[in-house]
Amino acid sequence: MAAARLTLPSPAKLNLMLHILGRREDGYHELQTLFQFLDYGDDITFAVRDDGVIRLHTEFAGVPHDSNLIVRAAKMLQQQSGCALGIDIWIDKVLPMGGGIGGGSSNAATTLLGLNHLWQLGWDEDRLAALGLSLGADVPVFVRGHAAFAEGVGEKLTPVDPEEPWYLVLVPQVSVSTAEIFSDPLLTRNTPPIKVRPVPEGNSRNDCLPVVARRYPEVRNALDLLGKFTEAKLTGTGSCVFGGFPSKAEADKVSALLTETLSGFVAKGSNVSMLHRKLQSLL
Repeated sequence: MAAARLTLPSPAKLNLMLHILGRREDGYHELQTLFQFLDYGDDITFAVRDDGVIRLHTEFAGVPHDSNLIVRAAKMLQQQSGCALGIDIWIDKVLPMGGGIGGGSSNAATTLLGLNHLWQLGWDEDRLAALGLSLGADVPVFVRGHAAFAEGVGEKLTPVDPEEPWYLVLVPQVSVSTAEIFSDPLLTRNTPPIKVRPVPEGNSRNDCLPVVARRYPEVRNALDLLGKFTEAKLTGTGSCVFGGFPSKAEADKVSALLTETLSGFVAKGSNVSMLHRKLQSLL
């Protein structure tokens, strides 16, 4: 068992829309959002060890080892399952921090699913998703691995199958604090809930966009530039900005024009996470 080794993808997500319905008594916000995955993300390598030690070998600037969501996810699963095994972890990091594309949450979910497989725990998706929710509101959608309409704080998930276009994602060189955006007094907090599934056309806005664009000129600039070619949207609380295209060739064409001055990447939208496709192939 101690020789078991596995590399798994940790995909990005987009919020195709994000409506904020109100603030709850516990300080969290009630929201409605539409999650879709990208066939683009980090790669995480796991190697089982038999001494119970959990070690992330990749360093993250400004993030202490034991505070990293990957380590927290591994330790929580180890404790709650009573597993005596440990794990060595390395990550090939391409997803930006504070980008709104779910890097940390995705890493936590890949860790939970990867260790469930390697440690042979036999936990089902519901149990892993419940554990993931205690790590972050976006972790359950990555654990479940299917595009979803989300409600509550993002944990009540209804699987959906939106179109899967090619996206150009621009990555302004700023890290946006989710807490800062959600505490902004000018944030819209009274959007009426959508009752229709799937989300009807014309309801694809992000209520965080005006606040983020006002606070971060780099994001505003990316929205303006991409908006000349397609509808430019903000994912999550930012900073990443995205637009859909009917083909890879069209996305690549606009990317070539814009990524001279801005970082970015082209990726296919996917309603089934590439992590889950990889795990299925292992069965």
